Formats: sequence, structure tokens, C-alpha cells
Amino acid sequence: MRRGLGVVLVGLGAFLVVLAPLLRFQVADKLVQAPANQYSITRLTAENAQYFSKRDLKVLTGTLDITVTTRGDVKEAKDDHVVWDQFTNANDVTNNNPQISMTQFRSAFNKFNGQGVTCCGTSVNSGSGAQPVQLQGQVFLFPFGVEKKTYQVFNTDTRKAYDATFDGEDTVNGLPVYRFVQKIPPTPIEKLSAPASVLHMKGKGDIQVDRVYDGVNTFWVEPTTGVPVKQEQQRHEVLKTADGVERMPALIATASFTPQTVGELVQTARDNMAQITLIKTTLPLVALILGLALAVVGAWLLLRPGRVD
Repeated sequence: MRRGLGVVLVGLGAFLVVLAPLLRFQVADKLVQAPANQYSITRLTAENAQYFSKRDLKVLTGTLDITVTTRGDVKEAKDDHVVWDQFTNANDVTNNNPQISMTQFRSAFNKFNGQGVTCCGTSVNSGSGAQPVQLQGQVFLFPFGVEKKTYQVFNTDTRKAYDATFDGEDTVNGLPVYRFVQKIPPTPIEKLSAPASVLHMKGKGDIQVDRVYDGVNTFWVEPTTGVPVKQEQQRHEVLKTADGVERMPALIATASFTPQTVGELVQTARDNMAQITLIKTTLPLVALILGLALAVVGAWLLLRPGRVD
């Protein structure tokens, strides 16, 4: 009986010892992934923002409240990617001017590394209407296990990806993070028509103008999970005529995640870190230690001198 028990324990111990690296290096990487059923509401605020009000036909200054709702399209999720829909709505609370800007973004990205995938009707729907997009770079999330290097991050305004450069280590609400800075060069993003009088130009009728955007985006990213727990968007948008002359501001603002949103995202990152640690470290380590212990006990029973049943 003792010999039989020893054989069982040695066999079980060997199985767990072999299982430990499989859990760590093969199974864990498949379990750690972005969710298909994502649902979140993110809020930003921009104080003393300047923007051209279509309602008032002039430039106003006020505080903008920006709400971003993100929902996963579970039916479109596949083995290697997920599909998330995002709706952004900006309201001027100072001048009681709602919905000064509304944008819809349909995205698809690799659920294991966060890189954009072009499929499933990916598009950006803004003031100029829906436009199909070729997704590149990181979309919503940085990779699991962020490194101190430059990443390409997709920008919905220009429909392109730009470098986000590592800018140092930081802490957000006590959470260690990496800071990345992305600079967007001046880029025409929309063609508009505006009355000559509104643009302070001579003549009558409407004049064609380009809405030109440039900006600086800063991301504070928790490196284990790739979750941006804080973000700041410095936006500089102006209306330019065909001669390249800047006629008036379209939107000049610095928008940042609200403290409540930062707190919620920090907690999300902490929860995800705990899950990743469980999958990548705790379970493989427990399997290894338990396997070694069982193997040692089993070997001791087999090698122990005395009567063998």
C-alpha cells in the first residue's frame, strides 16, 4: 500500500512540475486578454476652452464636459480580436450649449496586444460623416507588459497612428505608471463652409475652410496591464482658408480625465494586475511547489526502509 501511494504521489508531483511552466508560458498568455464585453464610461473636463459655436456663429469660452461611452460588440469578437464601439459627446456647461461635438468610433484590435485590426466595419463618424479607417498601432490599450519604448497609437481625429514616446516613470494615485507623450502635427481633418462675415472676410456667401488639428496627448499607463489610467489631450484646432491663413479658432482646449475617472481606472488596473499575477505567477508557482513536495513525499515512501505492503 505504501509503495502504491508513493508511486501515485511521484506521478502526481511530476505532472504538476511539468504543468507549472506550461501554465506560465503557454496557457497564461492565452488567458490574459482584453474583454469582448467591455462597458465603461469615461469623463474628461476642459476648463477655459475656446471653440467656434455653430449655434452662436462666434467663438465662445467655457468649461467642456466630455463623456466617452465604450461598449464591446460581443457578436463580432473572434479568437484573436475584439470589437469595441465608442461614442464621445462634448457639452459646454458654461454657456449651456450641449452637444458641441459628437463622434462615434468603431474599432477592432488584437485582444492579446491591443494592436488595431481592420475589419468588422471599423470607422470614425464625426461632423463630416462616417469614414472607413485602416486601424494601425495601439487602440484603447497598450500591450500587456508595457516596455520603456516608443509605441504607435491610433488617433481618431486624423485617422492615423503616431509615435507615443516613453517620457519617464510616474505615479497616479499611488500606482506606478509609465508616461508616454504623443505629438500630432498640423493635419486637415475636415472641410467646412462658413459665411464670409463670420470669418471676418469681405464678400458675401460661404467660403470653404479646412479644420486643421494639431495636439499633444499624454498617457499614464500601468505597465503590467497596459491600461491608460490617466490621459491629457492638448487640442489646437483652427479654421484656415485655401490661402493657408488662420481665420479663427475651432477648438483650443486641454482636456483631462476627471479625478473620479482616474480613480476608477486605477482600481480597474489594480484588479487586472491581481488577475494577471494569479494566472502568470501564483498558479504556476503553487503548481511547482506542490508538485515538488508531492514528488519528495512519494520518493520518501518508495525509498523508506522497512516492510512494504
